[in-house]
Amino acid sequence: MAKRIIISGGGTGGHIFPAIAIANALKNIDPTIEILFVGANGRMEMEKVPAAGYKIIGLDIQGIQRKSVWKNVMFPIKLMNSVRRALKIIKDFKPDAAVGVGGYASGPLLYAASLKNIPYLIQEQNSYAGITNKWLGKNAQKICVAFDGMDKFFPADKIIKTGNPIRRDSVNVAGKHMQALELFKLSAFKKTVLITGGSLGALTLNNSISAGLDKLIAADVQVIWQTGKYYYKQIIAKLGEDHHPDVKIREFLTRMDLAYAAADIIISRAGAGTIAELCMVKKPVILVPSPNVAEDHQTKNALALVEEDAAIFLADRDAEEKLVDKAIELLNDRNLQKKLGTNIGKLAMPDADEVIARELLKITINNNN
Repeated sequence: MAKRIIISGGGTGGHIFPAIAIANALKNIDPTIEILFVGANGRMEMEKVPAAGYKIIGLDIQGIQRKSVWKNVMFPIKLMNSVRRALKIIKDFKPDAAVGVGGYASGPLLYAASLKNIPYLIQEQNSYAGITNKWLGKNAQKICVAFDGMDKFFPADKIIKTGNPIRRDSVNVAGKHMQALELFKLSAFKKTVLITGGSLGALTLNNSISAGLDKLIAADVQVIWQTGKYYYKQIIAKLGEDHHPDVKIREFLTRMDLAYAAADIIISRAGAGTIAELCMVKKPVILVPSPNVAEDHQTKNALALVEEDAAIFLADRDAEEKLVDKAIELLNDRNLQKKLGTNIGKLAMPDADEVIARELLKITINNNN
């Protein structure tokens, strides 16, 4: 009889892409496996998961809004209703196991699984575990992590270091440098910096590059600048479509592999999924963690790399003043570029999706015995 797996979570690309990678790995191991995603209504996963070919059911759940007490009034009711809905989903689908990848839907679904004695696995992407995952970790069969020292948060005997699943097509950069330069219409004789704040964009990164763009142009540096969909129109309105031949402003990068391949250095936020990709790309990187995330986990992710001499860290509050100068400094220091690129490459874990999928199948076997 075909195995049935529920994958829960989402909210951002950093949760959704690993979830889809795990689903694909499960299907590669056993094409008969039936997979159901559970996400949060109104979030990205409700669109991205069906586009990847999988069925998804949405829960009416939200996170705790730290900046608005009033928005939290409905949270307990939505949470209880989501647990009830999750119990109904489990009753109907009859899963052999579940996995939570983080995001609003993950908590209610895994809690419901624990009530029904369905074994589950947590995929903790960050170097600092959130409150929900710490609580759920007590009853998890396995906790797959990407960073060392996670026994601060979880029972040591349940932890397995797997790394974070990545979009393989995004990090396949070998031998693509000239193709990348052609796509972006860049010169092979100039240095290139890639700025990426994720699909939605990062205001601090955009403001920092905007403020220092003339410095980059004066330094004869080429720029691939992914603004994100929230900020693209206002940046284009301010700078124009063709601000300068060496500055390529894009709302979204459909060929992330070629953007990575073109870059000499990369400026990025420090989400766990992004870091997993950067480790595979093996390029020197400046990380500017977002301060607007739960438990400030991006800062902790970035510092975990800094401890390995694998990245440069710059606080969000200092970025507008210092980021462009720091980037030019790095572009002019070949030895530091080489050291950072080598060290970040040592942290790559390319088979995370398959390792997690096999751990998930192990707990279904144990469950059936």
